[in-house]
Amino acid sequence: MNVDVQSHVFPQAYAELLVDAPGSVTAERAGPSRYRLRYGDTQVFMLDLEDYAPERKLAAMDAAGIDISVLSVNIPSPSRLPPEQRLAGARICNEYLADLVGASGGRFAAIASLPLPDVDASVAELRRAVHHLGMRGVFLCSHLDGVNLDDPGLEPFYAAVADLQVPLVLHPTVPTWGGHVKDHSMIPMAAFMVDTSFAMLRLILGGVMERHPALQVVHPHVGGVLPYLMGRVQEQTEVKRRGRDHISQPPASYYERVWLDLVTPSAQAMRYALEFAGPARLMFGSDHPWVSIEVIQDYMREGLELPEDQMAAIRGGNAASLFGLEMPKAKTSLPDGNPECS
Repeated sequence: MNVDVQSHVFPQAYAELLVDAPGSVTAERAGPSRYRLRYGDTQVFMLDLEDYAPERKLAAMDAAGIDISVLSVNIPSPSRLPPEQRLAGARICNEYLADLVGASGGRFAAIASLPLPDVDASVAELRRAVHHLGMRGVFLCSHLDGVNLDDPGLEPFYAAVADLQVPLVLHPTVPTWGGHVKDHSMIPMAAFMVDTSFAMLRLILGGVMERHPALQVVHPHVGGVLPYLMGRVQEQTEVKRRGRDHISQPPASYYERVWLDLVTPSAQAMRYALEFAGPARLMFGSDHPWVSIEVIQDYMREGLELPEDQMAAIRGGNAASLFGLEMPKAKTSLPDGNPECS
């Protein structure tokens, strides 16, 4: 089984909510399916919903030999909406995802969007998404409209995730410090990777991983920069005894419950991810439609030379175990009336 663990869709109803209810991200229509997203004066992204069309995604999956894609609605997350609109935004995303999964004949699975940092609403929506909509995990941005991931107020949320035994899937967003690196396209180029690494460090050093030993996390883009910095992190905590207020074990021990996806245009980075995490904690991902599935496959073939059983685990076996996936019975097309951009 071949699984893509990072694949994105975007419902038009959610884009329209971003237009109608501007928060820390504003949206404006730029065409029938195009939207301009503004993160203040820090970053602008153009969004074309035709790129996200589910039929296009299935065609790309078929061309690349992908059996299942794990879908999420990518940034901006509902936390960027005004507080009173966050739950509505999350429900739009989750209902859309559930409709796609249900129509796909097993080709799609999905992870839930939540109205964080509203914890009570998020826990309720999480339970609904898992128990009633069949979601396989939780989409969690590197910060929640400025709220850090180790904020004490989030503890009931992490307890609920651990209780439901679904993975947290980190994803970058425009950092709170993005204004300092907004030139030269450095935010998507590098800041995204740094910010998810800070977020993962907060989950570790803030004690979240220790207090909730059942938590499992997916750190995207081969772990950002954290695998390359883990030696320095360990030296700081274990030799200089810094940053140990909330942990009892070396930071790397908590990272043993972290999986890395292989979304990177670098065979060299994939080789280091393999050396760092081992084949049992690597999973194929593409970031489609932002990145071609086949491009990442090419880098994986160049970068990883392993026995076939280990390559099969990376291509899909590890993801099947983590997300509870089963092989689809047959290749399918979405039926007429699928929620392509609705």
